Amino acid sequence: MRGITMLCIGLLATLASSAQEHFTRADSLRGNINAPQRVWWDVIHYDLHVTVNTEDSTFSGFNTITYKVLKPDTLLQIDLQTPMVIDSVIQDKKSLSVTRDGNAWFIRLSSPQTKDKKKQLTVFYSGKPRVAKNAPWDGGIVWAKDEKGRPWIASAVQGIGASIWWPNKDVQSDEPEAMTINVTVPNELVDVSNGQLKKTVENGDGTHTYIWQVNNPINNYDVAINIGNYIEMKDSYSGEGGKLELGYWVLDYNEEKAKEHFQVVKPMLKCFEYWFGKYPFYQDSYKLVETPFLGMEHQSAVAYGNKFKMGYKGTDLSGTGWGLKWDFLVIHESGHEWFGNSITSKDLADMWIHESFTNYSETLFTECQYGLKAANEYLQGIRKNIKNDVPIIAPYGVNAEGSGDMYYKGANMIHSIRQIMENDEAFRQMLRGLNKTFYHQTVTTKEIEQYMSNAVGMDLSKVFDQYLRHTTVPTLEYRFKGQQVQYRWVTDVKDFNMPVKVKLSDNAYKLIYPGTLWRSSGVTLSNMKDFEVDKNFYIHTKQVQ
Repeated sequence: MRGITMLCIGLLATLASSAQEHFTRADSLRGNINAPQRVWWDVIHYDLHVTVNTEDSTFSGFNTITYKVLKPDTLLQIDLQTPMVIDSVIQDKKSLSVTRDGNAWFIRLSSPQTKDKKKQLTVFYSGKPRVAKNAPWDGGIVWAKDEKGRPWIASAVQGIGASIWWPNKDVQSDEPEAMTINVTVPNELVDVSNGQLKKTVENGDGTHTYIWQVNNPINNYDVAINIGNYIEMKDSYSGEGGKLELGYWVLDYNEEKAKEHFQVVKPMLKCFEYWFGKYPFYQDSYKLVETPFLGMEHQSAVAYGNKFKMGYKGTDLSGTGWGLKWDFLVIHESGHEWFGNSITSKDLADMWIHESFTNYSETLFTECQYGLKAANEYLQGIRKNIKNDVPIIAPYGVNAEGSGDMYYKGANMIHSIRQIMENDEAFRQMLRGLNKTFYHQTVTTKEIEQYMSNAVGMDLSKVFDQYLRHTTVPTLEYRFKGQQVQYRWVTDVKDFNMPVKVKLSDNAYKLIYPGTLWRSSGVTLSNMKDFEVDKNFYIHTKQVQ
């Protein structure tokens, strides 16, 4: 997802808090992945055609949807948000009846819908899509000008939804197995979308059409248009999946900057493949695409708008100095290729699966480049951005996001679990195992929690409950009695049982196993004042009498 400043974290928190207080019928129509008009059919392929009119900021086109019938039904929901409209729907050469309920459109089917058969439906649409107010956080279509005053257009729709500009089944739980994206633009402009560019068609009317083929499952919100005066710089990377095509699409006057700045890509890919396993989209290439907004994890076409600066817009979100050693947007948004794009949460409420692991990818990249000490300092430094305002997991079924703490707090939770394991190779294999087990799949929090518990060899459910479903941080209370230290957890979660490393002797930290009742361990410290908790655990401590 999007890199966040403190201001934006606050905005997300406010929105999330408001969202938990009141949900509308429109929220349920958008967010309910088990709605009757959605569950009976499974998207197989989208063939999207869109013409972008730069003169009046309108879109028009059609989307041919290939789907598999899971069980017979006659009513199907398609999402397209106002002020866009569905003009007509065709199946088997017949025009179908369409009714509207806000941003949800219900199509009455007349052809037989036979179980296990594939069917096609073509939805024609047009209109002026919502303009992004503050992309990528308050998304839509960005209509901008480059430094030479030429049109520069891009999509940024995570959260608000892909149906802001094209008709689809707008839920994360149902991805097409593949997709074709056809974008028609004026001759002087270039479109860069996801996947591989198959061909460009000259239309003879002052426009041409770029045809992009996506060969892997793709999130709806990842489907992107990027329109401007682009040039492409080609390269390749030899990785775990063989030869990976690299493409850097930047505005024509930024070619020299990009050549130097994007040299970080290959070491980044090497680092992430080491920790996460092979890049998930070898067939579709890896691209960085310069955009008029800050950035977004658009699958195989990563949106980049950090203006070739180090850090986050030239600042270090950790305050340690390590965050200025690399470009935040390149590293963070690329990390989403594994967590978010390959492994995708079924419900928006579980976005921590995308953001916590991807935020932690920044720590892992720092470790790859500068060592474990630097990585630990970076990870501890980003804690200052944690708000502990509302739970990280939002209510389900209403298209709601939880707290912005899913970034920094989530990463610190993962790092704490790493410390519990006391085996970095086992931790690495867990991350790689997640990407192998859930490769190109949509998942729930329950599935991720269970996998990690199995990998660690202990039930982590109470750890996840405390960090993801409550706002308070676990507090370790402790007191001394002779040459013993007594300790217990004070938490929201009953019988919280996370192990934690503490200094019991002068030379080493050791795992202890506190419960919510007092327990004790012997201490051989020369000075009891030297007792401390390993700072790699994100907890609070409190000495009591």
